[in-house]
Amino acid sequence: MLLFLAIGLMLFSLVIWWAVLGLHALLLGRMPGRRLARLVRHPRLWGAGALLMLMGGNISPSLCVVGVGLVALGHVRARA
Repeated sequence: MLLFLAIGLMLFSLVIWWAVLGLHALLLGRMPGRRLARLVRHPRLWGAGALLMLMGGNISPSLCVVGVGLVALGHVRARA
């Protein structure tokens, strides 16, 4: 029983962390930290996808798939 509580608490903290990252990217237009700022080329797109993934898991799987696609597009470089 204690193991399930620990796993649930860990998953809950990961969801909160993902939501904070998504909101930070969506509202401020940049990613926190050096590594995320270097990896993510379009932070607003990435943030919208992160929030859709969180909401889509509970509402509909198609929203989650769209969110995954937006997160992937957030990593792609713009064409020169």
